[in-house]
Amino acid sequence: MTALQFAIGALNDVIDAPRDRDRELPKPIPSGFVSRGAAVAVMAVTALVGLALALPSGLPLVGLAVVVLGIGAAYDVVAKGTPWSWLPFAIGIPILPVYGWFGVAGTLPGFFAALTPMAVLAGAALAIANARADVDGDRAAGTRSVATVLGGQRSVWAGAVLMLSATAIGYAYAQPPATSTFSSGVVMGTLFVIIGLGQGSRSEPDAWRVGWGLQAVGAGIAGIGWVGTFLAAAGS
Repeated sequence: MTALQFAIGALNDVIDAPRDRDRELPKPIPSGFVSRGAAVAVMAVTALVGLALALPSGLPLVGLAVVVLGIGAAYDVVAKGTPWSWLPFAIGIPILPVYGWFGVAGTLPGFFAALTPMAVLAGAALAIANARADVDGDRAAGTRSVATVLGGQRSVWAGAVLMLSATAIGYAYAQPPATSTFSSGVVMGTLFVIIGLGQGSRSEPDAWRVGWGLQAVGAGIAGIGWVGTFLAAAGS
């Protein structure tokens, strides 16, 4: 999965290189640190490495790896910078735990019935937060993103509702609440998300970028905590 994400990220930088020339913070290709040809080579090699590493787990996982690459490419080529930029996130993020678990075990436990919709909601929220971080630049460039369509504050509220909905599904599925060492991860991750949402509601663009990062980290921590909590609930 790491190799697949490298491939998707390299493609993203190749496509964005022309418009990244005017960024305040330089990106690798327009700054000359990495050539376009080298970035294309990284994309191709890491995509092949990711597919090759999936092969020992069977052809179904290789097929899922191809789906991951397709979703990433759809974001990079089609959806990025449009009001639909949230959709690949909403589809792609739930595949991450599915990919890891299925690749190791060959099956999925029952709690994925709750974890998958939670990841869909969280993925959409993270996509909105990502667009919120770039909303001023997108407006200046005339790009219609989900954040420019919703507006800054409504983007924050939309993300909050989506994250709250994901958390509500988790608590509903884990009832009665499971007591485990992983529950602290849920609490910590949720606090990161809340702080990130608060940063996103401020008026400073730097705060929006910090908020996006906090929400991404918090969602990851909370996701690990939820998996542990579901496992504890299943074993109780």
